[in-house]
This record gives sequence, C-alpha cells and structure tokens, in this order.
Amino acid sequence: MIVGVNGGGKTTSLGKLANRLKREGAKILLAAGDTFRAAASDQLEIWAERTGCEIVVAEKEKAKASSVISQAVKKGKEEGFDIVLCDTSGRLHTNYSLMEELVACKKVVSKIVNGAPNEILLVLDGTTGLNMLPQAREFNEVVGVTGLILTKLDGSARGGCVVSVVDELGIPVKFVGVGEGVDDLQPFNAEEFVNAIFP
Repeated sequence: MIVGVNGGGKTTSLGKLANRLKREGAKILLAAGDTFRAAASDQLEIWAERTGCEIVVAEKEKAKASSVISQAVKKGKEEGFDIVLCDTSGRLHTNYSLMEELVACKKVVSKIVNGAPNEILLVLDGTTGLNMLPQAREFNEVVGVTGLILTKLDGSARGGCVVSVVDELGIPVKFVGVGEGVDDLQPFNAEEFVNAIFP
C-alpha cells in the first residue's frame, strides 16, 4: 500500500515503483484505490500503459477504496501476480474519516492474503519541511508505516527533515524521487543523501 497526503507524489511514485519492479522481472498489478480524487485513476491508468502493467479501477463512481483494493488483491492472488501495488486516497493526516478508510483498506488486504500488506510505504514530499514529522507520526499510528519514499528532490528541496522522522519513528527511507522521468525513483543511499544536503 502506498499512502500519503495529496500532492506529495504518491501516484507518480507508485508508477515509478511499478516500472522498477517490472524491470526486475516481477509481475505487477496496480490498484487504483484513490477513489477520492477523480483524476487519480486516470493518472494511474497512464502509468499502467507506460509500464505495461495491468490495472484494476473502480467499476462505478464513488466506489469505496477498500472495494477496489479488495478486488485487485483477489485478482492478484488468483492470477499469480507477484506484487499488487495499491494506491490510496491522498488525505490530510488530520482528516479522521479518510484515515479510517485507510484502516479499512489495510484490513481487506489482510483478509485476502495472510500477513499482507507486506509494505506500507509513506510518500513524503521533500519540500514539506518540518510538517513531515506530524504526517509520519499520524500515518504510522493509524496504519503502521514500513518504509518511506522521499519525493521532489530534483529542485532546491533537500528533504533534510526526513532525518527527524527516521530518528523518532525508526522507519527506513527506501526510495527517493529525483525527477519526473519513469526511472527517477532510486533506492535510498544514505551517503549520497548526506552529501547532497551538505555539499
């Protein structure tokens, strides 16, 4: 599951992650679980096309995110996909009802595949600054974050506040987004990151 606030680069990161995993030989299925933002499904469909991955989208308007994700995970299990990447509605960490929906998404996944979701990746916008920490705290408390994707490190943003997140919550940074291209999601390298912050 990929989680995070709106505009942080969640859907784009999911598409780039799909591309990376597919190149490594995995059979990937995308789940357009961001049913809150109308354009998100369209955006993910473009990523599915770009990366040659299959996708499950809502069959009707105003579908619940959990039903789309449930459908995708069932299909993934039945048809032998290696990984199902689930997009979720971008939400403010302060919006209770939307956070509850995330909990519902997590529950449906674990009902279908024991022990799943294997990863819950929180996308943090590198330009956010100190607001990263309350976001990470809240998402971690609600769904239990297993890793971070730090995005938008292609401009002047250095994302240094992520150090506080890792320090306090002990969640590892797994990937960094360094540009708009399909290959611009890279595994996190601590040494390179520190050198970029302190050139």
